[in-house]
Amino acid sequence: MSEAILIVAGLRTHFYTRAGVVKAVDDVSFSVERGQVLGLVGESGSGKSMTGHSLMGLIDPPGRIVAGTITLDGRDLPALSAEEQRQLRGNRIAMIFQDPMMTLNPLLRIDVQMIEAILAHDDVSRATARARVREALVKVGIASPDERLTAYPHQFSGGMRQRVAIAIALLNNPDLIVCDQPTTALDVTVQGQILYQMQKLTRETGTALIWITHDLSVIAGLADRVCVMYAGRIVEEGSCEDVLARPMHPYTQGLLDSVPANNERGTRLKQIPGMTPSLLGLPPGCPFRERCAYTTRECEQTPQMRAIGGSGQAVRCFHPLIPLY
Repeated sequence: MSEAILIVAGLRTHFYTRAGVVKAVDDVSFSVERGQVLGLVGESGSGKSMTGHSLMGLIDPPGRIVAGTITLDGRDLPALSAEEQRQLRGNRIAMIFQDPMMTLNPLLRIDVQMIEAILAHDDVSRATARARVREALVKVGIASPDERLTAYPHQFSGGMRQRVAIAIALLNNPDLIVCDQPTTALDVTVQGQILYQMQKLTRETGTALIWITHDLSVIAGLADRVCVMYAGRIVEEGSCEDVLARPMHPYTQGLLDSVPANNERGTRLKQIPGMTPSLLGLPPGCPFRERCAYTTRECEQTPQMRAIGGSGQAVRCFHPLIPLY
């Protein structure tokens, strides 16, 4: 499964506010292959969720995609009409939100919502749609599916609602699913179960996943490749093993150092100094330079992504960390 199902090139999503232009996504490029899990990692406000919403065509005014291409299986998504994009959403490309209640209507039974999600894209009978719905619930590990189908969202726990949201995303066998921190609010046990189900479904169906999170432990056990985002840009990209074991960008190293498990017991937790810069009128140059221990005059210029070695790892930095092999 080496075929790229999604290719993003030079994506820029800006918000035009009264205070100025917010460059929420600024020159982002990556690709995802069939059956592959790509992790988008970064602090809050780094642009990872806005990248996911851009892929789905869910950018509302005053925001808009101002540059770049998003190619899904050969089709340029931003160039499609609103109706063509609506037909693709939930069919060829789906999204799982952090809050499952953004997916579920609290006034409708689960079976009504799931069956309508199928009938909106597929001309089948309600009986056939119901059978597919039942199968989807079984896939995500929901016991007694016939009983659960007649329930309302408020009768489910948070973990069960998220499983239903995942099942809805899987109903039409999409080529790509964008997962925007879907396990953040769940306890560790339920989180582990959902991550296992997603890995299993990816292997079985060949569906590609983009997993958006700030939790590096989730990425370590789930993703094949990782893109680290900072201030609307990808600053490092590579295989999960390379990026987490041999980080090249000082920001990536700072994220790893901030994980409590990576600190010695009894010592102060390491942290990245300073605050994430405002995306409203970022100055030229590397946006991380005010927080970086390796900054020089050269960092006042804007760095470009460049490949390091032959492993496919790339970094946007003038002074990449040299790994010890």
